Amino acid sequence: MDFVSDALFNGKRFRALTLIDTWTRECLAVHVDLSIKGERVVEVVQEVSRHRGVPARIQVDNGSEFISKALDLWAYQQGVTLDFSRPGRPTDNPFIESFNGSFRDECLNTHWFLSLDDAAEKIENWRVDYNDLRPHSSLENLAPSAFRARIAPTFRPSEAPS
Repeated sequence: MDFVSDALFNGKRFRALTLIDTWTRECLAVHVDLSIKGERVVEVVQEVSRHRGVPARIQVDNGSEFISKALDLWAYQQGVTLDFSRPGRPTDNPFIESFNGSFRDECLNTHWFLSLDDAAEKIENWRVDYNDLRPHSSLENLAPSAFRARIAPTFRPSEAPS
């Protein structure tokens, strides 16, 4: 998980919480809002967990939303390890940093957002395209959803890389 910031057409800043599955490279969610606190991070992670299951580990930086009591309590209750990057070391979480670069280049830098709802809609459309259509060289040039579908019949959670 990580955050990306951008602005609406009028200069008003907004944030996007990005969540990816580092094995399938799927973007599980991009939540857009003016402000995102720890409690909202928990709500987003819970929603993703309802559909994908609770992860064993989540890699995050040391932002205030990720070191919040709300996320810490949720992780403890779910048995999830929060794996914190070293301060000032974005290379500790290279998958999300790479994803955020693609997100910025392919979506944020190519759209003009008229409102928060407009940003959320355009970003969600891009997320679906990223997961379902965009090939990834690290996935044998398959889109993430196609890669997940291919490995699903043979996948056992204990075999997933950590």
